[in-house]
Amino acid sequence: MTEQKQGATRTDRIENAVNTYSRPSDLRITDIRTATVCSNYDYPIIRIDTNQGMYGIGEVRDAGHRENALQFKSILLGQNPCSVDMIFRAIKRFGNWGREGGGVSGIEIALYDLIGKVYGVPCYQLLGGKCRDRVRLYADTPAPDEPTPEGYAKRVAERKALGLTFIKFDIRPKLFEDCPGGTVGQPSRHDYALVNRGKAPGAGQGAKVTLRGIERAVEVVSAVRKAAGWDISLCTDHFGHGYMTAKEVIQLAEAVEPYKLAWLEDPMPWDDVDGHKRVTDAIKVPTAAGENLYLWQGFREFIEKRAIDILHPDLLTSGGMMETKKIADYGEVYGLPTALHCAGSPIGFMANVHCAATIPSFLAVEHHGLDLPFWESLVTGLSPTYMSDGYVTVPDLPGLGVDLNLEAIQANLRKPGGLFEPTDAWNTPKLGFWRPDNTWPE
Repeated sequence: MTEQKQGATRTDRIENAVNTYSRPSDLRITDIRTATVCSNYDYPIIRIDTNQGMYGIGEVRDAGHRENALQFKSILLGQNPCSVDMIFRAIKRFGNWGREGGGVSGIEIALYDLIGKVYGVPCYQLLGGKCRDRVRLYADTPAPDEPTPEGYAKRVAERKALGLTFIKFDIRPKLFEDCPGGTVGQPSRHDYALVNRGKAPGAGQGAKVTLRGIERAVEVVSAVRKAAGWDISLCTDHFGHGYMTAKEVIQLAEAVEPYKLAWLEDPMPWDDVDGHKRVTDAIKVPTAAGENLYLWQGFREFIEKRAIDILHPDLLTSGGMMETKKIADYGEVYGLPTALHCAGSPIGFMANVHCAATIPSFLAVEHHGLDLPFWESLVTGLSPTYMSDGYVTVPDLPGLGVDLNLEAIQANLRKPGGLFEPTDAWNTPKLGFWRPDNTWPE
């Protein structure tokens, strides 16, 4: 066989392995549609369609809005989805922190899912290959209705019974406010809402946590540790999050230190780098934060100042899978490991699994859907035994390894009839969303 024929044979084998009706170079984006699932935090699911019948799935961050993704439709139409880096660079400038990063991030995930299906490879391979075959989970555990030590212990014991080996439980302001003598003064709901929108520590708060309030938190942590045992990793969320000053968080962290928590999450407002560093440098319990930070640039100062001990991005805000891996890799240079915040549907969850598989310094990824009876049914391809001994096996199927279960999504829509309906109103660029006929897109 001549050298030319050998080359042609190799090319044929490669092209025959590509799942496409023509060639990847001829692939074009023709549509983007959405379906918003009603959940504890709504899931705005997106689907990117192409001229070859292939599509990719992703989602805007939990409790975000489908418009965060649809605003980019006029940019996406006609583009080759395989040019994911070029597309990402074009749209990332229009994203922002928190839920405002959800559109950019969800589109990135859908593009990688699509490319993985076209070339027949799992998403982790597109990110550079996996470091592990299984990904450890940590379970989100909402605070009980009655925030007593016994109530907390019962909820955590239920998580342990599921086979999970890493459990997070929320300690919210209500714990201190319901404790007699737990606070000085009385905060308003308005004050707390403002604090959680990024105001400085102590600003606008009508209450301070007392020694009795700190003792109450210690009682909860002690009861949880007793229920979980010492072989379970425990961490907690909302210790501070703007409700407590840096000094109060430091006092509380010193009080719970004997119970060996894996981390205190979000001890200070999300954008307070110096506040986080002050707490991190003062306590022995590790700190974790970052779920509202956007892109590598959003994490840079936290990393370079070592303001936290553990990076905690939500890849549906931070920029998607590849951007989150870049964040984790940069943190690794400074000795910082990465855990992944995730409160989304199985689509966002599997994106986290693929990303986690590629991060050498990875700790665990959050599972926030354990109390939702329909959560697993939203997709096909997720094994009934996907969660075993607190781990998830990384799938070797193309793309994310799961697909849409339209029947289950239809049954749980936020708006009846909103199942991937046409989005033609977003086909052309908008100036303030105004249209020439003086109407607004629905």
